[in-house]
Amino acid sequence: MEWIHDLFQQHAYYVVLIGLMLEYIAFPFPGEPTLAYAGYLAHTGDLHLVPLIFLSFVGTSVGMTIQYFVGNKLGMPFIQKYGKYVFLTQRKIDLTNKWFDKYGYFLIFIGFFIPGVRHFTGYFAGIINLPFRRFAMTIYSGAVFWVSFFLVGGYWLGGNLDNIFRAVEGHIGKIIIGVVAVVAAALAVRFRKQLKRVFAQTVN
Repeated sequence: MEWIHDLFQQHAYYVVLIGLMLEYIAFPFPGEPTLAYAGYLAHTGDLHLVPLIFLSFVGTSVGMTIQYFVGNKLGMPFIQKYGKYVFLTQRKIDLTNKWFDKYGYFLIFIGFFIPGVRHFTGYFAGIINLPFRRFAMTIYSGAVFWVSFFLVGGYWLGGNLDNIFRAVEGHIGKIIIGVVAVVAAALAVRFRKQLKRVFAQTVN
């Protein structure tokens, strides 16, 4: 966060424009923390929210568009061979492929909120030759939603951090129990088949 703060001090709005564009070309840039912090700076008056939303949208959209055309022109063999140098591992490729088969265009929209997946959805869309017009409509609307979510969230939290901390402090026990319960339920669903086998073996 100190590094991000120094970047904003030196380059202001260019941080979100260039940083997000590079992130979507697979440069390791902390997108969500940067947007949230930029929203906080808008709350303090150091920056303005509307230009931040616009420039963040432009940076994200340009990065994703570059992804699409790189994937479309160079194809999967190129990505598999050279993707590792920009953190596009085979695991990310397989995960994106699996999720796209299941969720289709919805993955392109919601994929912004899935670290690792969003860094490959544009490449994948280009590789499988999705129509650019439909891809653009989906990706640009998703970009607006994603950047606005974190910028407005950082802006809103900037004036409410004290209240949030007080609320959390007063209910920390309930929060911990709730988190544990959610994690336990998720694990039970994920490993339900294994649990059934163990239970059947125990009964028999």
